[in-house]
Amino acid sequence: MSQTSHGIGGLSYDAKKRPWPAEFNVFLALVILVAAFELIGRVFLGDSFLFNTRENVSGLFNEQRLQIIILQVSIVGIIAIGVTQVIICGGIDLSSGSIVGATAMIAMSFAQVATVNGNPNPKAMFIDYGWTDLPVIVPLLVAIGCGLIAGLINGFLIAYTRIPPFIATLGMMVTARGIAKWWSKGQPISFPTDSFAAIGKGLMPVVIFISLAILFQLILTYTKYGKHCYAIGSNEDAARMSGIKIANHKVLVYAIAGILAAIAAVVLSSKNLTAQAGMGVMYELDAIAMAVIGGVSLSGGRGSIIGTVIGSLIFGVIISGFTFLRLDAYYQEMVKGVIIVGAVVLDQWRQRRRAIGA
Repeated sequence: MSQTSHGIGGLSYDAKKRPWPAEFNVFLALVILVAAFELIGRVFLGDSFLFNTRENVSGLFNEQRLQIIILQVSIVGIIAIGVTQVIICGGIDLSSGSIVGATAMIAMSFAQVATVNGNPNPKAMFIDYGWTDLPVIVPLLVAIGCGLIAGLINGFLIAYTRIPPFIATLGMMVTARGIAKWWSKGQPISFPTDSFAAIGKGLMPVVIFISLAILFQLILTYTKYGKHCYAIGSNEDAARMSGIKIANHKVLVYAIAGILAAIAAVVLSSKNLTAQAGMGVMYELDAIAMAVIGGVSLSGGRGSIIGTVIGSLIFGVIISGFTFLRLDAYYQEMVKGVIIVGAVVLDQWRQRRRAIGA
């Protein structure tokens, strides 16, 4: 018998070979994409996408572009962290973008200052109640509460009424968007306190995104919560037979996704210094695409936060690359649509390959 068909303990040497992690393939795609924009820029524009070409600016890399890329994806990336856990658990969440809009409006109304340039704040919703210049913890807790309630409703409907996740979260998407418009009768809410504005200042959104990504990667990898997510997503019946409380866990997963969407709302409204009812539109689809591009299977049971982070960077590179190539914004929307469909096609192709390999 040849060496390739026999090994220690009856295992073949081929079987013992460990494939590359899925995240490596995603990272390779990111490198290729950056190289493609760099090559196109050098050939057609005489400029560099990645490196600094200005004589009056020191440094090897174009730090401004790199910062813009990570800033562009950090807020949606926070949502994608929650969406990743939902998809791994075998669900889907279409409501996260609308939760961002509703939470941003409500939280900002508790973060307003009493006076602007010495005059009463014309946009302060609760100035008559004295609810202005509140400590930053108040709007933060209000935001987390909004996200938690929305997530609990999603989880309860899915776990205990057996409504398909698509329908349950679609209903929440419409409802939350309506709440965002109703809260201030469609008017923007502005003039937050300095402490609230500091949350989204500079690179703070990136710090929050990376910190949450590391935290939940560790949670998914090393805790019972993470193991249950993968078990339920892989085979819900087998997970139930092993004693996992499926319904309770699904409620928890959607609650976490709602809280993360609320955190994204706080960062977004703080960064923009205003909240508008239209905030977060299409964020849920971008987050799902980031997760799937990062190797998360829409069938559940596979994926990682690391992959989602790389998937979000791919999104950022594409947006920045199109701007670098001076292509109009509507082309970016077209390409994002193609990416979303392509991500699903890629996931189905991976599933078929695994089925054939099995």
